Amino acid sequence: MEFYTILRQFADSWMLLLLFGFFVGIVIWVFRPGASKEYKDTANIPFRHPDKPAAVKEARK
Repeated sequence: MEFYTILRQFADSWMLLLLFGFFVGIVIWVFRPGASKEYKDTANIPFRHPDKPAAVKEARK
């Protein structure tokens, strides 16, 4: 059996399952219960100080 054929069979079976499991894990991580507060805080960074840059101690929060 050629090396390419072996890799192709591996990619069609086990690697597909591995990548699908990785995808499901990422989706679960993104939609976990405590994530929405963190995402809202990150999304509002540009709107915190519209007139001046944030002070150094405020930016490190």
